[in-house]
Amino acid sequence: MMIEPPNDEYFMREALRQAQKACDAGEVPVGAVVVLAGKIIGRAHNQVELLKDATAHAEMLALTQAEAAVGDWRLIDCDLYVTKEPCAMCAGALVHTRVRRVIFGCADPAAGAAGSVINLLQMPALNHRCDIASGVLQDECAPILQNFFRKRRGEQGAAAS
Repeated sequence: MMIEPPNDEYFMREALRQAQKACDAGEVPVGAVVVLAGKIIGRAHNQVELLKDATAHAEMLALTQAEAAVGDWRLIDCDLYVTKEPCAMCAGALVHTRVRRVIFGCADPAAGAAGSVINLLQMPALNHRCDIASGVLQDECAPILQNFFRKRRGEQGAAAS
């Protein structure tokens, strides 16, 4: 039997495990991993509420870990897997760190900056463009977010009545 090398689905499942950790902690359930040469060098989930920090998105925290792992702010040969399309802040950081590929699970029609609202990852005016792959394990990434927000809206509705 031949062992397959890790693929996009493999790494997205790792990101989904991170998203579940966020969900369990009451955070918006987004997870991210940074991969270099087939190895995970950064993994994180949203920690905005825990850290009281609006910048503590999964992507930002995973990028910081990856930078520490390689000893440089440039992540030229790295790929980032994230369960939801990055926002403008995260997309900007991905361009600045020169990430090679951004692979995301589900689109964010309200705030996505990898093509839904704007595509910061591939703006010709910027000094770097990331390759994008979207829809990887979308049917697993979308429900965790939908269920989280459905539950949150239910709690707010109950509190209002």
